[in-house]
Amino acid sequence: MTKPEKSEYGAYYERYVSLVVDTRLMETLAEQPGELHELFNSLPDEKGSYTYDEGKWTIKEVISHLIDGERMFAYRILRISRGDATPIEGFEQDGYIENAHADRRSIAELIEEIRLLREANMLMLRNLNDEDWLRMGTASGLSVSVRALAYIMAGHISHHVGILKTRYLA
Repeated sequence: MTKPEKSEYGAYYERYVSLVVDTRLMETLAEQPGELHELFNSLPDEKGSYTYDEGKWTIKEVISHLIDGERMFAYRILRISRGDATPIEGFEQDGYIENAHADRRSIAELIEEIRLLREANMLMLRNLNDEDWLRMGTASGLSVSVRALAYIMAGHISHHVGILKTRYLA
């Protein structure tokens, strides 16, 4: 599958779409849970409370944000791919993190949740036909295709893995 055209998503999302190699969408999506597992497999759970600067999320909160993002992107993909033309509202990520209680969870549990979500989402994505991938809808006030949402989903994880590697785990 090729990358979406810029007309299939808002300019803000280029930061995510650009991180996914053109024809490797499904491979990237399939590999990311393992990459996250590898990244955190040997990290002691108490390090999950680390933040690189005041006011920034902890490691556990970043992982919780990835979970929220995975759910939101999948919900948008589901609605738009099924032909639901109702505009989908955005979500306030900081409010979600405040109420996610990530600090009560282990890193292993958070990573397992991402793995399970991604596994279910891969099943949904594999069932889409060519018409479904190109279907357009509205999310967060912007026109977006199902194909773009899948690239955004993958790029969102890649973006945050980069931040985790350079600012949290370096």
